[in-house]
Amino acid sequence: MQSRNHWEQVYRTKGATSVSWFQEHARQSMELIRQTGVGRDAGIIDVGGGASTLVDDLLADGYSNLAVLDLSEAALATARERIGQRGSGVSWLVGDITEVDLPRHAYALWHDRAVFHFLTAPEEREAYVRAVLRAVKPGGHVIVATFAEDGPQTCSGLPVVRYSADCLHAQFGTPFTLLRHEREEHHTPAGAVQKFIYCMCRKESN
Repeated sequence: MQSRNHWEQVYRTKGATSVSWFQEHARQSMELIRQTGVGRDAGIIDVGGGASTLVDDLLADGYSNLAVLDLSEAALATARERIGQRGSGVSWLVGDITEVDLPRHAYALWHDRAVFHFLTAPEEREAYVRAVLRAVKPGGHVIVATFAEDGPQTCSGLPVVRYSADCLHAQFGTPFTLLRHEREEHHTPAGAVQKFIYCMCRKESN
């Protein structure tokens, strides 16, 4: 995983609305989350959520048991300041998802848009999957979005791994059933188009 210093520098030198992955509203993520049928009081974690507006959209839609994890304290501070008192019940977690010790079976839904593709080493991806297996309840849902096969080869000056839906699902293996996958053409603040693939899985085992 890239160093925390890299991401702190990104958020301290660029505005949260200027980074390439910025979305005014996380529409595709929200639609997939609603499709899971998860309750408004169910535990949801947004991994790499940083300054993302997904937490705003979730709160506005009535979801109340939320956690946002990111390497960058600056990114989380941006989100906390933007949300204000509405975010008083959100758990803001600073940490590296390949190292953090999340509570067992704490979440009914795991969401990650644009973290997993930065894990270029097999041992990093294996550690990530172990974290999912520990933290997500049996029967819980996992939504992961990465650059698609025809997406960018780098992001924020760093190499990434691009995936098809089948290859992304294969990283997680048999404990996870692939329920659906979707593509997204993300338009960056600078006007570029980035191709994403979203996979939604159900965790079947303990």
